[in-house]
Amino acid sequence: MTLMTRAVEIASNFNRQAGVSAALARIAQPGGQGSTAVLKIATDAEEIAARMDRDARQGRPLPPAAGLIVSIKDLFDVAGDVTTSGSVLLRDTAPATRDAEAVRRLKQAGFIAIGRTNMTEFAFSGLGLNPHYGTPLNAYDRNTGRIPGGSSSGAAVSVTDGMCDIALGTDTGGSCRIPAALCGLTGFKPTARRVSQAGVMPLSPTLDSIGSIGHSVACCGIVDTVISGEPFEPSAKTGGRVTLGVPTSYVFDDIDDATARAFERAIAQLETSGIDVIDIDLPELHEIPAINGKGGFAAREAYLFHAPWIAAKRDAYDPRVLIRILKGEAQTDADYAILKRERASLIERATARLGHIDALAMPTVPRIAPTLDALKTDEAFGRINLLMLRNPTIANMLDQCAISLPCHAPGDAPVGLMLIGKHGQDRRLLEIAADAERILTDIRGGASAA
Repeated sequence: MTLMTRAVEIASNFNRQAGVSAALARIAQPGGQGSTAVLKIATDAEEIAARMDRDARQGRPLPPAAGLIVSIKDLFDVAGDVTTSGSVLLRDTAPATRDAEAVRRLKQAGFIAIGRTNMTEFAFSGLGLNPHYGTPLNAYDRNTGRIPGGSSSGAAVSVTDGMCDIALGTDTGGSCRIPAALCGLTGFKPTARRVSQAGVMPLSPTLDSIGSIGHSVACCGIVDTVISGEPFEPSAKTGGRVTLGVPTSYVFDDIDDATARAFERAIAQLETSGIDVIDIDLPELHEIPAINGKGGFAAREAYLFHAPWIAAKRDAYDPRVLIRILKGEAQTDADYAILKRERASLIERATARLGHIDALAMPTVPRIAPTLDALKTDEAFGRINLLMLRNPTIANMLDQCAISLPCHAPGDAPVGLMLIGKHGQDRRLLEIAADAERILTDIRGGASAA
């Protein structure tokens, strides 16, 4: 169900309170994922919903998204709550005195915050594991115990399990798109500077973006409209011919059979439906690992932010997160200056090469969701984490916008198709994605992409 459909349902039935009660029941369901997906439940959600229902019955005007339920990643300040960022380090700090700007805008538009979602500690991993609060399990093959992806792990599970309509998350190297791909959802990363990061715990201010995870392009588009202030109305068809460029190398290394099949089938369907798909040589992509060889922006900027806490409470950190932050300790000011120059050069050269296409297309991640057992050793964790981050990081490094769409057949393991749009052309990317979503619905057995 898209957010638009849900909004119409709410408006016609005045059932906001019932919707919130149902969401809370799913969070509290015995044996469910609520205890690991949601770190703190909002205490005022039912009261807000009831007030909206009363106002609706009495004919008072309501904001446009009144009654839509949103979960909030634990990086965002919410007035009266402690922002723990998935860590035990900050549990005893003072509550936030005001909402993060993105949260404020969602509430002003009528969204009801249902609770704060679990995440990788300080958002520093693409897998979603959290040793402090537990790891919510992917809805796909839950008995086996597969990861949800990260860092917005609880965000994705809160959506798949009906705990909310949409999840607010962040994306520094794929933290919205990775869990969306692994859980069969849609995840959007905007051009970084379009959405205010005020009141959000930083990982890498250079790369951080504020996005969402939902059931459809429309879901993510509505949230982006609210938090960015830019309107989005998906059209029946995109304007003009659309050309997608598929990189000829790098993004397909170490791909598994399930992902390769789903991606090839999706690309074939897009071509059959009139979208031009061309191969494109992007040698610049091969430079990214070397540019980030000393930990990149995330390690350097995270270390500078965390250094006082590490000095005081080093043992409170997840060791797998700490080791990544500490890579920044070895980076000098000269290293950081070189990093910025190399990124600027990368953006300039890659942008020139992409001038004739509307968006890049590639698998969001090259593997289906691994099991928790497959990540027991630090070696396996590090290797698979880098593999999952590799493709999504392209958009962050190139300062572009990107979206992941589900492209697997019903019953198969979730696989994401990622479209990377040009810097600042978020509206255009969302339109292209909405068109692709309608096409991909056919190969998904007629199941609604919403």
